Amino acid sequence: MPLSMNSSTTDKVEKSDNAYRIMVVDDSAVIRGLLTRILESDPNVTVVESVPNGEIAVKRLGTKDIDVIVLDIEMPVMDGLTALPKLLEVNPGVQIIMASTLTRKNAEISLRAMRLGAADYIPKPTSSGALTKASDFKYELVEKVKALGQVARGGKKAPLPSAGTGQSRTKAKIPPAPTSLYPNRNIVLRKEAIQKPDLLAIGSSTGGPQALFDVLGNLGAITQPVVITQHMPATFTALLAEHISRIASMPSKEGEDGEVLKGGNIYLAPGGYHMVFEKKGADTVIRLNQEPPENFCRPAVDPMLRSLSKIYGSRLLVLILTGMGSDGLRGSEVVTAAGGSVIAQDEQTSVVWGMPGAVATAGLCSAVLPIKEMASNVRQLVLRSAA
Repeated sequence: MPLSMNSSTTDKVEKSDNAYRIMVVDDSAVIRGLLTRILESDPNVTVVESVPNGEIAVKRLGTKDIDVIVLDIEMPVMDGLTALPKLLEVNPGVQIIMASTLTRKNAEISLRAMRLGAADYIPKPTSSGALTKASDFKYELVEKVKALGQVARGGKKAPLPSAGTGQSRTKAKIPPAPTSLYPNRNIVLRKEAIQKPDLLAIGSSTGGPQALFDVLGNLGAITQPVVITQHMPATFTALLAEHISRIASMPSKEGEDGEVLKGGNIYLAPGGYHMVFEKKGADTVIRLNQEPPENFCRPAVDPMLRSLSKIYGSRLLVLILTGMGSDGLRGSEVVTAAGGSVIAQDEQTSVVWGMPGAVATAGLCSAVLPIKEMASNVRQLVLRSAA
């Protein structure tokens, strides 16, 4: 339907011959139109289908070559959560981004959707007017669509990690350089021995909740604190912390400003805040701030790692899990320069091998592991006798 737009936004963009093919599913014609215009503004993206409910989406997917679906949650006839498994049944390789307004209910549904196979989520502004003006939303939507379009074109659908029901049975051994797994990647692993860590730090983004469930669900109880920066808005991070508490053997919560870290606890950076750390006497204290985003993110992994490196030095262990972009790269450079260690998730099990790929190909990693081997290897490191 016609929308009130400036003429500059309606100018036709010349498309790449290999533009990613997108389906937009939303019951609001206005929102579908706005999403289409945002996506069509990029020459590498083309919207080939725009439909009002999940039932029609399932039928159209069977007749069209689609790379990425932007799927609304609340729709008549067939809602997004009901449509999700049907869409994946029709095309197991299609990448699905759940889109919803930022309510606790929709955040909960989005987390469930990612457990069922959705690749990512994006919170929609609350009105069409807000959506039109939301530059951060536009950037995030286009970049996520392109990153996941690349995954779809590669023909790789990362397997869904299961929620942990105990320690992984995989043999706990840091493997040698996995060069055979990456024939087209120049990966050189660090040879320095990993010291027993006093703290475990994790950074993740696209596909991160699934990976976090797998690692923390299988890690068991450890005595070190665990701190996490996952790229998420506020409502999502609170729910993610709750979900982690249910599947992990340690309590999990959002970090609070001024809070002292305690061993055997998991702290998640709240959405909208960088979570950094400072030394206060014998304690490590959480500090939250709203300084400018880094790598287009707040919370961001880099400031967390920089602050931790000053405190823990060689006794810091970092995991960089699935996610688009390169957040965590600069922070990992600081970590390794101080003697700390970094382990990255491998390409085959990452939804998007952006963040872990950046640190792996930069030569910063002591190991590059499949997600199913991460927990057992980390557990071996954190429970061994001090080096």
